[in-house]
Amino acid sequence: MPRATAKNRILQVASDLFYREGIRAVGIDRIILESGVVKSSFYRNFASKDDLVAAYLEYHEDLNAKDLEEVQLQHPNSSAMQLHALIDRFVEKMKTPGYRGCPFVNTTVEFPDSSHQNHIRAVKGTEENWNRIARLAEEAGAARPFEMAELLRMLCNGAIMLSYMKKSDFNPDIFSRAAHTLVDSHLFSWTVTRKDD
Repeated sequence: MPRATAKNRILQVASDLFYREGIRAVGIDRIILESGVVKSSFYRNFASKDDLVAAYLEYHEDLNAKDLEEVQLQHPNSSAMQLHALIDRFVEKMKTPGYRGCPFVNTTVEFPDSSHQNHIRAVKGTEENWNRIARLAEEAGAARPFEMAELLRMLCNGAIMLSYMKKSDFNPDIFSRAAHTLVDSHLFSWTVTRKDD
């Protein structure tokens, strides 16, 4: 197995620390120490911490895109099943030890200034993800796909906040039932509308 490049090691360590402890709580010196690179190597790959944050967010954008690609391969003939599979994947993540919610939302909270480049990148990342889900809802036949995606987004973000607040008492299966019901209700309403026409 080829040895990971210095850039990949830095990004992997930073991604883990940023997600677990927060971006502002983790300094460059700690990332350098834990990734086992020298300072000059760090700055050859990332000119600043903000550049590293951008790479961290891009990494999570790629993970979201990969999730979508995988459910499309699993259910190539049903966009509705792809939506349900994405919900199931999200629920499994919520059940994973160390789950700390959405990295994009977390970043916007850490950088509340809407003109800050980290805030802008995080908003862009989450918007792209939910736009993909809205397009999937449209393919599945939802009457109001962008509304459905926005409702699902609100439900997801609410569940994330509850998982923070309730911790071990939080039950992701309740979110799962609500999310699946939401998707089915929008797809069913489209079927009824089509029959009425």
